[in-house]
Amino acid sequence: MSAPPVVLVHGLATSSARTWGDNGWLDLLADAGRQAVPLDLMGHGSAPRPTDPAAYDELEEEMLTRFPEGPVDAIGFSLGARSLLVAASRHPERFHSLVVAGVGANLFRDQAEGRVIAEVFRGEVEPDDPTARYFAALAEAPDQDAVALAALMSRPNPAPLTDEGLARITCPVLVVIGDRDFAGPADPLVEKLPDPRLVVLRNVDHFATPKDFGFIDAALGFLGAAP
Repeated sequence: MSAPPVVLVHGLATSSARTWGDNGWLDLLADAGRQAVPLDLMGHGSAPRPTDPAAYDELEEEMLTRFPEGPVDAIGFSLGARSLLVAASRHPERFHSLVVAGVGANLFRDQAEGRVIAEVFRGEVEPDDPTARYFAALAEAPDQDAVALAALMSRPNPAPLTDEGLARITCPVLVVIGDRDFAGPADPLVEKLPDPRLVVLRNVDHFATPKDFGFIDAALGFLGAAP
């Protein structure tokens, strides 16, 4: 029986080409004989970039329409990880295994930071902390649209992540987080998943995670070991 395809979903204000291509993931998966399916989330890269915030209420469902048939392995970072968790909580049968990085306690906090990031993307406020400045710089890339990103961050009805929904994710889930990541700690997420594994990357912050060899090794090893 052949291994399932590996869907890869990037984080906010970047793209699959930059997150997974530039950091070597696609080459490494090819070397391992795995079919990689890198997806750009709506509002990013080569995907449609609507400027109506309400369009992004269907972010996760639209992402699923571009999945291969059958259960997949999936790797997501930050917003991509959240999107995959939402999708898996609604459609657990679509997933063979999940790797989510750059998410943890942040998934259950007030979303005030997201509203600030939207204001930064719209140019309404000057970014006053390193995280906001980093996102502002990402949004200036040629394959990004700050207006579309602001719309995404302003969507009126973002899909919730509930305890009941997370409990429906029965496939194995690897959670990877840096010990310097503002999204952490990972415990509040890990505790809600039926079949979790956790890897904590030492001296790694949020934005360094996609290129960290510890993340790459843990993810590829997990996919090879998933039943």
